[in-house]
Amino acid sequence: MSFGYKVLGFGSGGSARYVVAAGGTESEDGNFKIHAFTGPGTFTVCTVADDAANDEVSYLVVAGGGGSGGGGAGAGGYRESKSGVDSYTASPLEGSSNITVTAQGYPITIGAGGAARAGAPYPGAGNSGTTSVFSTITSAGGGGSGGWETPGNSGGSGGGGTSGGCQTGGAGDTPPVSPPQGNPGGNTAGGSADAGGGGAGAAGGNMSSPPFQGGAGGAGVTTEITGCSVAYSGGGGGDSEYESMEGAGGTGGGGVGRSPNQCGANGAANTGGGAGGGTRNSGCGLVGGSGVVIIRYKFK
Repeated sequence: MSFGYKVLGFGSGGSARYVVAAGGTESEDGNFKIHAFTGPGTFTVCTVADDAANDEVSYLVVAGGGGSGGGGAGAGGYRESKSGVDSYTASPLEGSSNITVTAQGYPITIGAGGAARAGAPYPGAGNSGTTSVFSTITSAGGGGSGGWETPGNSGGSGGGGTSGGCQTGGAGDTPPVSPPQGNPGGNTAGGSADAGGGGAGAAGGNMSSPPFQGGAGGAGVTTEITGCSVAYSGGGGGDSEYESMEGAGGTGGGGVGRSPNQCGANGAANTGGGAGGGTRNSGCGLVGGSGVVIIRYKFK
């Protein structure tokens, strides 16, 4: 005899109410719902959970990667938090501030990749990417790489320095957060190659002189927040004036640098990857990869 109550749920019919929300591209991973935003939008929370612990959401906020001058560009800033009720495998950078949602709309900003440098053969620096935002979390755009005789720009991860003297990479984790959202770009020491941009998981590689190898882009980091293992925020590789000496792009969308037999590559869209270096080839317009915001919560 239940004395007027349900055996489970104490009058709730045995079913607990969870967060109900809309926005972005929706998918499921077991008992968790995922909302992926690859462009601006609104994450609208219609209903909160009966148990307040289930109102805490997991999130990933990746900014736009930098555009290139000669060095590889820096990756967009990477920030991730896993809720206390979630169990997916997060990146080593997980640990940003937790977010507990309420019934309201949360505007989403997706950072654009930085534009390529203008002019040839000796142009200015690449342009930095722009920020991505969810609630109180902002990830900084990746630093554009240096142009002729200029250092890399600072950002979520820093852009690589360029040849034409000893040029330093831009600082990463700018502005600073905990855990750090990125790493610095690599340095040059003169010669005919440029350094790699920083990634979320590692600094950009320095150019080597000789044999004038472009620096590799810093590696990104991998998370399973979508239910699959995906890497984000890789730095762009530096260019070289010598065949087959271009710097590799960092895992997580970083573009490969240019060499005489390699045009180089843009940062991959919606990864925050930095553009590969390509100063001396006016045919290569190398731009950073756009960012992404992913939100995940328990829905059953």
